Amino acid sequence: MTQQLSDITVGFIGYGAMAQAMAQGFVDAGVLEGSQMLACAGHYDKLVDTAAPLGVRPMHNATEVAAASDIVILAVKPNMIEQVVTPILHELANSIVVCVAWGWTFDRLETVLEDHTPHISIIPNTPIAVGQGVSVVEDKHNLTEYQAGLVRALLEPVSMLETVDTAHMSQAGTISSCAPAFTAMYIEALADAGVQYGLKRASAYRLAAKMVEGTGALQVSDGRLPAAMKDAVCSPGGATIRGVVALEQHGFRGDVISAVQAVEG
Repeated sequence: MTQQLSDITVGFIGYGAMAQAMAQGFVDAGVLEGSQMLACAGHYDKLVDTAAPLGVRPMHNATEVAAASDIVILAVKPNMIEQVVTPILHELANSIVVCVAWGWTFDRLETVLEDHTPHISIIPNTPIAVGQGVSVVEDKHNLTEYQAGLVRALLEPVSMLETVDTAHMSQAGTISSCAPAFTAMYIEALADAGVQYGLKRASAYRLAAKMVEGTGALQVSDGRLPAAMKDAVCSPGGATIRGVVALEQHGFRGDVISAVQAVEG
């Protein structure tokens, strides 16, 4: 744990899949102790159960969380932000607010928060749970240098931070936080093909998942164009190029682009 975060309390308002993934990542990476985190949710009894494995402290309501937290992570559904925030405006004004709700950019939050409330909007993704996340960070915020440093210290050990202008937050979020679902479908399809030819399913899943992880890590590491990475594996007349041609004939890349377009509407 960094000295910077050793005395910090982080509160989650909303403790669904994304908040739980973030909390898991923080604990496993040694960023925070479980006892440094508070959470509230719509169903307290369920919250007690989901918070227990990490030692996150369950609270009865958002007021308790906001009043006791140095950093408040707004992790409720986007359509609930205003109703959740309105009763706790004063408490939030004394915290650093990190909003992970889709579509709630800096300017939109300004319409519901008290003046001068420090806040920043991000879009994380679920691989943050294993320290392999991406956090899309809006470039517009009102944090001091120290406050921004705290947020970086919290997120950098568990995710790559990609700063994006407000106009492209949605598109960047689609690629990083919706596409894990698309990628899981790709992994499943590869595994199904392996099973068809006799591979044990658990082995096929591991092979496909690790291949995706390694390919992504290679591209991030050296910045090589994906096309060049593809070409490096495609020997003339070889097996891989036959698979690539089949994907092209069935509109693989077009289907991926269409999936992003469908999210963006």
